[in-house]
Amino acid sequence: MKLILSRKGFDSSAGGVPSPILPDGRLVVLPIPDARSTIPYSAISHAGEPLGPLVSDLTRGRIAADARAHLDPDLIEESLPRQPGWRPVFGQMGQALGHLRNQGVGPGDLFLFFGLFRRVERVAERWRWVSDAAPCHVLWGWMQVSEVLSLGEELPSAYSWAGYHPHCQRIGEAGNALYIARRRLQLAESGDDLPGAGIFSHYAAQRRLTAANAARVSDWELPAWWYPGDGRAPLSYHGDPKRWRRSGRQTALRAVARGQEFVLDTEQYPEALPWARELIRN
Repeated sequence: MKLILSRKGFDSSAGGVPSPILPDGRLVVLPIPDARSTIPYSAISHAGEPLGPLVSDLTRGRIAADARAHLDPDLIEESLPRQPGWRPVFGQMGQALGHLRNQGVGPGDLFLFFGLFRRVERVAERWRWVSDAAPCHVLWGWMQVSEVLSLGEELPSAYSWAGYHPHCQRIGEAGNALYIARRRLQLAESGDDLPGAGIFSHYAAQRRLTAANAARVSDWELPAWWYPGDGRAPLSYHGDPKRWRRSGRQTALRAVARGQEFVLDTEQYPEALPWARELIRN
């Protein structure tokens, strides 16, 4: 089984700013802009918060509330009106899809989505960044794959509920696929009845990747078992041994600046699934 750390949402290059952590601790993921999407920010809510005002305020109007959004992964049923049969879904294409396929990612594998976040406050009825709050990488959602649907020239009728999805606006383009979520999470030795996809609604220190007081958001602090010693294959895109360092009871990683999908083989890291299950359960 594979565990995939998947970078999604606004950042310094896509969107130009982080996603916000609201004053009550809610994580609100801002989907990247996409002129070909049919979904405006003003139509989407996340963790109960409408995205239009957040996007407009935090980008200082550079991205308008009625601009189009690449809502992907789409994990929250309440974010939009839905057609019958809707399930959480994630699309990928091009080089990133090729990497997932080369790594053998498919049914049963588990995505953990992370993004760049920063605290915000509301002043004079507008959102703004907290001046002394530094951005950080935080895990914000998960999805276990039920099936992978290659998007050819036409969306199969059984998946008509996904026609709104941004990757369904790219049908006919080479290397385009949808990952459909399981209805219930199925991990080895798990007696919990948990959904196959969802969000971590609030910030929590155990889901923060960036080390405390780190000079760069890409300086991560992970549990000790992540260290790729004893001949184990490291997290994909992180094969350079200089990126890894043991740090007491933790592992320090200088994460790569580019790339979306980082894959770990849980057969080589048996601690990975209990760790992920605990994050989701809590």
